[in-house]
Amino acid sequence: MKKSIVLVMVLFLMLAGTSIFSGGQKEEEAVAPAGPLIFMSTQMTPAKEQAFAKGELLKGFTDGTGIEVAFINVEYFEMNTRLSAEVGAKKVTTSLVGELHGGLDVMNSAGLLKDLSGIKLPNRTFVKSLEDRSVIKGKKFYVPWLQATYIMAVDKKAFNYLPAGLTSGDVTNGTKEWTYDALLEWAKNLKEEFKTPKLGFPISPKGLWHRFLHGYIHPSFTGYQAKEFNSAGAVALWEYLRELMPYVHTASTTWMAMDEPLLKQEVLIAWDHTARLKSAIVERPDQFVIVPVPRGPKGRGYITVAVGMAIPVDAPQEDNTIKLIDYLTKPEAQVLIYKNVGFFPVVAEAEGAIPEGPLKILAKGVLTQSATPDSIMVLIPSLGPKSGVFTGLYREVFTKVVIDGADIEPALKKADATMKSIFEEIGVPMQ
Repeated sequence: MKKSIVLVMVLFLMLAGTSIFSGGQKEEEAVAPAGPLIFMSTQMTPAKEQAFAKGELLKGFTDGTGIEVAFINVEYFEMNTRLSAEVGAKKVTTSLVGELHGGLDVMNSAGLLKDLSGIKLPNRTFVKSLEDRSVIKGKKFYVPWLQATYIMAVDKKAFNYLPAGLTSGDVTNGTKEWTYDALLEWAKNLKEEFKTPKLGFPISPKGLWHRFLHGYIHPSFTGYQAKEFNSAGAVALWEYLRELMPYVHTASTTWMAMDEPLLKQEVLIAWDHTARLKSAIVERPDQFVIVPVPRGPKGRGYITVAVGMAIPVDAPQEDNTIKLIDYLTKPEAQVLIYKNVGFFPVVAEAEGAIPEGPLKILAKGVLTQSATPDSIMVLIPSLGPKSGVFTGLYREVFTKVVIDGADIEPALKKADATMKSIFEEIGVPMQ
């Protein structure tokens, strides 16, 4: 009997907060607690990175605003599936998503993301190439958040052998004088002085040479990384590489990373992923500088691994979400991420917040490369199981026409047919 009375009293107290017992108060006026802001991300998934994101990065936001954030990591394939389900059911619980450009592009095409054109983020100068990519058909579907890339390292000794008409400032600032033709002349000077090539690339099968071919020199000569694979610009590209190779260190075919060859001074100029150059800069920050890559006839091609933040349609806590975006793009937060995770800042102001030393040397070079007015930023295409075939085509043509001396045009014609079939099979436009 006592239990029955207690249950009735509990039920009465619960109902007392509803419109039935509120003197005619409308039900929709009762506001439930907002709860934590859900931030779903495909980035910072390793345990160490998650601990940083939750225990330091987002904790700083919560401490400063009182807004709780639930950081939820998902795999790439899960992101679209989960968000599609939420939007389709009109029960969106996710307030913010962090994802690669390609994934955000797909979600935007499906109508899952809001237009962020009206968001104001004062005192932030986003890298123009990243900002441009975040807008399609007038809709800004994400705010740039993080980037990673590949770049060139130069031993300062090499500046003593620059070709006529090229200065160290041209190279470090990525001016129009810093071209692939200038690189060729510089490499010739170095070989003449040291009696051995001093330019190096990670050409071994485990190196990232294919990224240089499709993401750097190809767009520099053609404007695209695949679309103009069989073109006059592509022919000029392969002719250039034939001319350059005598000045590339012969051990390049065995190197998978360029940090050690730089430290041993086997080479004085090298191209590689930032992660594979970092140890040389950390060990001898006074010896090396990180510089933008040269430009070609069409511009300065380079790869960026671009990560953005987007707000789903009908997302809850929009005002709080914008505050979080504001926080995560501030220079201080960008530098904190760079120090702990290794992604580079996407705002120019972050450079001034990085303390002097190796990290600043790396970041300055990356930001300079992405900020050059002639930059052609490309993204690694999402080709799934065909990704290896895609990159293999560039290496195959390189071996045939540069190493073995085969005729360029027949080799390009044959490879171009395969290239087109890859993109057709996966169903994505050629880039």
